[in-house]
Amino acid sequence: MTRFRRRTCITLICLIFFVCSIMMGLKTLRPDSAAFGNPFGLGLLPEYPQRTTGQENKIDSRKISKKDTVTQLKIPDNIMNTGTKGILAVHDEAEGLPPPNYNFHIFYYTWFGNPQFDGKYIHWNHPLLQHWDAKIANNYPNGKHSPPDDIGSSFYPELGPYSSRDPSVIDAHMKQIRSASIGVLALSWYPPKMADDNGEPTDDFVPNILDIAHRYKLKVAFHIEPYKDRDDRNLHSNIKYIIDTYGSHPAFYRHTTNTGRNVPIFYIYDSYTTIPETWANLLTVSGSQSIRNTPYDGIFLALLVEEKHKMEIHRSGFDGMYTYFATNGFSYGSSHQNWSGLKAFCNSKNLMFVPSVGPGYIDTSIRPWNSQNTRNRVNGKYYETALNAAFLIRPDIISITSFNEWHEGTQIEKAVPKKVGQITYQDYLPHKPDVYLELTRKWAKKYSKDKEQWLM
Repeated sequence: MTRFRRRTCITLICLIFFVCSIMMGLKTLRPDSAAFGNPFGLGLLPEYPQRTTGQENKIDSRKISKKDTVTQLKIPDNIMNTGTKGILAVHDEAEGLPPPNYNFHIFYYTWFGNPQFDGKYIHWNHPLLQHWDAKIANNYPNGKHSPPDDIGSSFYPELGPYSSRDPSVIDAHMKQIRSASIGVLALSWYPPKMADDNGEPTDDFVPNILDIAHRYKLKVAFHIEPYKDRDDRNLHSNIKYIIDTYGSHPAFYRHTTNTGRNVPIFYIYDSYTTIPETWANLLTVSGSQSIRNTPYDGIFLALLVEEKHKMEIHRSGFDGMYTYFATNGFSYGSSHQNWSGLKAFCNSKNLMFVPSVGPGYIDTSIRPWNSQNTRNRVNGKYYETALNAAFLIRPDIISITSFNEWHEGTQIEKAVPKKVGQITYQDYLPHKPDVYLELTRKWAKKYSKDKEQWLM
C-alpha cells in the first residue's frame, strides 16, 4: 500500500509539472500588450490596436493577407495621402454601394468656403447680380447674401454652408456620387492661382479630391472654366500641366474610344467665346500649338449653345460637344427636341454628342430678375423627362448638371427643408433628401441594360 501511494504521488507530481510546463509555454505566446484576463488573439482584430495603450498606430501586416487589406484595415482619420504615387491601400469605402457607371458624368464645383476652413464664407455669400438693363435692374434688390442662414441658393444643403476643402465634405460628396451609380465627376477647374470673380484658387486641393474619389472607385475629368485671357497658347500649357501633374493618378479619367484610344476628356466651358481659328491652332494637326498626336492629346468637348455653333465646333477641331444647361428651351443646345438632330450631325462628322440633363433650374437667389428661366422639378418628373430624352438618342456619355451648383438650383446633392425669418428655402419634399441620387441610380442601371441592346 505504501509503495502504491508513493507511485501515485510521483505520478501526480509529474502530471502537475507537465501541466505547468504547458501553461508557461502558452504564456510566452500571448501578445506582450495583452492585459491579464484578455482572451488570447484579441490583438489580431482590426479594432484592437485602437483600444490598447501605446499601440494605436501599430499594424502587423504579416497577420493580414493581401486579399483582406482592402476590407479589414482601418486607416486612422489623420492619415491622408495627397500625392499621385504610392496611393495607400485602404478599406473599400464603397462597400455596399452600387457599381459606378462611367458613362454618367456629373459637373462638380469646389468653389465653396466657410470660416472654419477658409477664414470666410466663399460663394455662399454670392452677390445679387444686376441686370444689364438699368431700367430693369432698378426694380430688383442688390447686395450680398449673409450665411449661414442666408445663402446664395434657393435650396439649403444637408451639410450646411460647407467648405469644399473640408476632407469630410469631399468624402461625403464622393459617397453620394457613388451611391447614385455615377462614375465620373467633371471637376470645375481654373489654373493655379486663378479663380472666378467671387471665388478663391482651388487647384491646390485637387490631389485630395483625386485621392478620395479613388477610394470610391470614381474617376475625375476636368471641366475647364473660361479663365482670364484663355487662348490656344495658355490652354496648351494648362492641358500639359493637368496631365503632367494628375495624369498618373488612378482616379484620372481616361475614355476608351471606338478605335481603342485611351485618352482623357476635357469639357471646355464657354468655348464659343473664342473664335474657331484660335481653337484650330490647338486642336488640329497642322495648328501652331497643336497637341494632336502628342502625349497631351485627348477628347475635347465644346459647349454648344446656338445652332450655328455646331459648324464652328467642327471647324475648330473639337472632338465633340455638350449642352450643359439644365433648362429645356433656354438655348438651342439645351432643348431636348433638338438632341436628335445634333446627334445625327455629330455622327456625320465623327464627333461625340454629350447631352446634359438636370433636375430643374432656379437662379433667382443670385439673378432675381431671371424667373422666366426657372424650371420646376415637379417632384423629380422634370429630371426623368430629361433622362428619357437623352436615352432616346443613345449617347455614349450622359452629363448631369449638376452635383452641387447651388446658385442655379441644378444640384442633386442632398438638400433639406429650412425656414429662417422671412427666408423659406425650397426642398425635395415629399421625398427624402437623397431622392435625386436614387433617381440617378435607377437610370444609370437602366442605361447599362439598354446599352447592351443598343450594341446588338
